[in-house]
Amino acid sequence: MMMYKLVRSQQLNCNIETAWHFFSSPHNLARITPGDMNFKVTSKDAHENIYPGMTIDYTVTPLLGIPVAWRTKILQVDEWKSFTDYQLKGPYKTWKHFHEFIPNDQGVLMKDTVDYTLPFGIVGDITHALLVKKKLDYIFNYRYRVLEKLFNAKKECIKDEV
Repeated sequence: MMMYKLVRSQQLNCNIETAWHFFSSPHNLARITPGDMNFKVTSKDAHENIYPGMTIDYTVTPLLGIPVAWRTKILQVDEWKSFTDYQLKGPYKTWKHFHEFIPNDQGVLMKDTVDYTLPFGIVGDITHALLVKKKLDYIFNYRYRVLEKLFNAKKECIKDEV
């Protein structure tokens, strides 16, 4: 079983408060996930601000049109700086996603670091090479394009518009 790492970063033209409120809301995940994945937040309390220990339930169709229940737990929150979600139930054997926000002169540098493994040993590793890596690239490339439109299409990002 191999451990994989996905690292992405994106400069956002907004202040830290705007970035934090957008990314710490589970409901905005659907806005930045490709529509063909049928991503839906099913938790009742997902409108609340995230906090350590919070669990969030979703349904998603990651591969082959098969819906999957996904549950994550927020492991840590350092308000205005970072948070980490960890898969409790879902398509991966492990999934730990660290979200980091670094204010700078241009706005906020957002960084994602995802450490993950797949189930099924060597079969999971082959599936990663054939399907999963490409699917994750597709999802994060889509996300990048959506965030460019939301945060960087205008000279200024207004909090109420995001």
